[in-house]
Amino acid sequence: MKTKRASLSTSRGQTIHSTEEEESVNVPQQNVAPTSKKPKTGNLAAGKISFHARKIRNVLVQDNEKVQLTQADVIFKIPEEIKPLSSEDAIDMAIKHLKESDLKLSSVIELHDKPMFMKCENAFQSLARSIVYQQLATKAAATIYSRLVSLCGGEIGFIPNTISMLSAADMRKIGVSERKASYIHDLASKFMSGVLSDSLIFEMDDESLISSLTAVRGIGIWSVHMFMIFSLHRPDVLPVGDLGVRKGIQRLYGLKDLPTPPQMEALSNSWRPYRSIGSWYMWRLLGTKAPIISSE
Repeated sequence: MKTKRASLSTSRGQTIHSTEEEESVNVPQQNVAPTSKKPKTGNLAAGKISFHARKIRNVLVQDNEKVQLTQADVIFKIPEEIKPLSSEDAIDMAIKHLKESDLKLSSVIELHDKPMFMKCENAFQSLARSIVYQQLATKAAATIYSRLVSLCGGEIGFIPNTISMLSAADMRKIGVSERKASYIHDLASKFMSGVLSDSLIFEMDDESLISSLTAVRGIGIWSVHMFMIFSLHRPDVLPVGDLGVRKGIQRLYGLKDLPTPPQMEALSNSWRPYRSIGSWYMWRLLGTKAPIISSE
């Protein structure tokens, strides 16, 4: 099993350390991206998406185990308009929905400040940065990334063409491993060929985005999920391969073992279409010793 450790810094200066278990977690495509019956989250600002109320009872999951959801016979209504999590209003709407839909999660939300996500205007830089940060402590990764930006002549010069002209030896001198240099070169190549672009990435639906980005060497499903949440502000991302989110859900619902991807899907169903925010609170949950308020 290959395990990758990565760090992410939020706009509030908080750092999320997590691991990506690419080989141990089987992530079916339908488990991480909307199906044809669910909304596509690309370019959501252009219009409204209508949903019907859903009624949730017990959900049968893997190995014939029955998982009791937070509230029996809960009826929750999915918001008619879903916006990217780029504004305080959108985040407030998400939090309101989550608190009304899951009483256990509501008790966690009450203990923490709401998330705020930094605006991403350059997808290439964000993805290159995620590659540099893989398996490194935050401080060391920040230093190396800063050197790489300087090697390109600053942020304005940090573009695919410039990166393509840097040799692996050039990057090795500033601390970028040969393997990561090959990943960054592959990313630059795909941007230069037009396979990827900022505009394409911002407009792609979740399923297409996952397929396109995991085709880049060194970018796995976990990295794409983090990019979708923290850079693109996609509202309904459930990173089923993230160890922190798995442990958070295990604690929230008092599970004996770490939940499987199907169990995570079932237990977080009431969070839709704001599973990104629900996942963010799972990371916060791991940092507190406060008990979960019972919904019984």
